[in-house]
Amino acid sequence: MAQLTISQQNLSKETMGAFLKLIDVILFIVFLVIAIGAPLLDAQTCLPSTLFPDILINLNTWYTHQFGDYLVSEKPHFFVGLIWLELLFAWPLALACLYGIVAGKSWLRITCLLYGVSTLTSMVAILSELVGSGKASEKLLKLYFPFMGFAVLAILRGFLPHSPKTNAISTKSASARKKRA
Repeated sequence: MAQLTISQQNLSKETMGAFLKLIDVILFIVFLVIAIGAPLLDAQTCLPSTLFPDILINLNTWYTHQFGDYLVSEKPHFFVGLIWLELLFAWPLALACLYGIVAGKSWLRITCLLYGVSTLTSMVAILSELVGSGKASEKLLKLYFPFMGFAVLAILRGFLPHSPKTNAISTKSASARKKRA
């Protein structure tokens, strides 16, 4: 067996670090969208409309008509249940993941794995309904399917090693990080 040279090992570590950083940036953006969208838009599915300002209700109505999202307009019981799961379980995990990415926390792997598995499970149920019912437009399916991919990416991140050097959004300068090490 050929031994890797030190330069090959460093290149491999740098490549893995860049890969982790790219995944963390993608996850950060999507977690940020979820952190804002879940309580302001998705929550309208299961909470009284009197709790939301008109602008958010109008935005949700526009979305429902624009994409033909019959799940949001018809509010079937399974979908309302999945939204409650999102608000009570997945949304706090998304907030924790945002913090974990920014602060480079070692537990980010666990929160990403939990979020990913929960979201993947929900997306299988939702996409099964959308595809199986024949009611969903191609436009609506194109909106929902990326969340399945995002869930898989979050699960993948849960299985990748932790590296404090892969902070996607760093609040410290490079010299401050070196001094800490």
